[in-house]
Amino acid sequence: MNTYLPADQNFYAIASDAGLAHLLFPVEPGYVEEPRGRWKGQAEYVARPKSTEDVSALVKLCHTHRVAIIPYGGGTGLVGGQLAETGAVPLILSLEKMTKIRAVYPEENVMIVDAGAILADIQQTADDVDRLFPLSLASGGSARIGGCLATNAGGVNVLRYGNTRDLCLGLEVVMADGAIWNGLGRLRKDNTGYDLRHLIIGSEGTLGIITGASLKLAPRPRDVGVALFTVPDPSAALSLLAMTRDEVGEAVSAFELMSKMGFDFLSETMPDVRQVVEDKPEWMVLIELGMGGAQSASNALERLFKLGHEAGLVSDGVIAQSTQQAQDIWTIRETIPEANRRIGSISSHDISLPLSIIPEFIKVAPNHLEKLCDMRINCFGHLGDGNLHYNVFPPKGRDKKEFWNLRDEIKRTVHDLVVSMGGSHSAEHGIGRLKVDDLERYSDPAKLSALHAIKGALDPQNILNPGSVLRR
Repeated sequence: MNTYLPADQNFYAIASDAGLAHLLFPVEPGYVEEPRGRWKGQAEYVARPKSTEDVSALVKLCHTHRVAIIPYGGGTGLVGGQLAETGAVPLILSLEKMTKIRAVYPEENVMIVDAGAILADIQQTADDVDRLFPLSLASGGSARIGGCLATNAGGVNVLRYGNTRDLCLGLEVVMADGAIWNGLGRLRKDNTGYDLRHLIIGSEGTLGIITGASLKLAPRPRDVGVALFTVPDPSAALSLLAMTRDEVGEAVSAFELMSKMGFDFLSETMPDVRQVVEDKPEWMVLIELGMGGAQSASNALERLFKLGHEAGLVSDGVIAQSTQQAQDIWTIRETIPEANRRIGSISSHDISLPLSIIPEFIKVAPNHLEKLCDMRINCFGHLGDGNLHYNVFPPKGRDKKEFWNLRDEIKRTVHDLVVSMGGSHSAEHGIGRLKVDDLERYSDPAKLSALHAIKGALDPQNILNPGSVLRR
């Protein structure tokens, strides 16, 4: 039974009566599309509030009249959490006008921001006071911090600094009935009951709408070094990761695994990208070190290369000798997802595994998949925190559409194997609408029951992003 606002009732007129029509605008195509073009959403209006009070007033109105709401950040999500193809026509609530940096406390390593603040602007503000906001995403120029928190975004620096939830001290949230929870604390310790902050973070807009955040900053590393090392296989890469941690401890900012297929895709689709190495090995790792005080990152990387070579873990490599060379190395890693998009995947997988299991997974997964069809596999990602992007592509010269009938079976094969090996089918992109079936298939029944109970308690009318994370 549809309990939402009937289609024959005009929400704009309702908003006009409440004095809120000035916040509503006809929806434009960008709000109902997603980066990979896989889904087309629906909406009649987009709301662009300028303050938390505006958000509260809009949510109260939607709560009263049973209007579904989709909170909208930068629209960069890859699991369909920011759009709804079916069901009640929702109001899209965009935070694009709420971009203020509210306060900066360099001596506390804290910054308080509006939820619509763009990640790159937050990073620049931190840099201006000689601090670092370490969340690093390819979409940093458009991703908004509210969306990053709502999805608990990961990125390349999780190994050292953690996911987005680890970079947040407090939140300001508009709840499903329009009430404002002001939890913008700057405390590092606060044991005063259930931690609503961690409940809201990662809930993908289904439990409340984040309007502000208190963020952790970090000291800027005084010397940064970047290297690209050739390794014989993922097992050697894992051993090199352990060796790196033994040598430099928490100075390891990133440790990324890349396969030859990623380099081939770059050559095929983006030949202007400088690939640094002439002969493409089967496996390479990108390492970034951030050292403090008078320590030299380049010296540490040179020693690591020497130790790795002696141990048979490293056969070749490039250590950046300038900022430009370091950027060239990072550009390879950061453009692989775009090369993937241009090739066109049959099925993409954002998975995580216990670190010691990763080499075995990479070894056996193709054996499971090759029974389905001929394919190319590009395996790359954040080896340091166990997160792989394991993407399946058609053979060269073939189109992904020829294989769409196998997409679900390929996804099921990969996810079944991952879960059987103690991993997760969703590492950093969330559940959205894409993985609702997966959440139901792989979740412990007690966990799934608890998720539904929490949703029912905080959003009993199911107006906040209905159909995302949990089935309607």
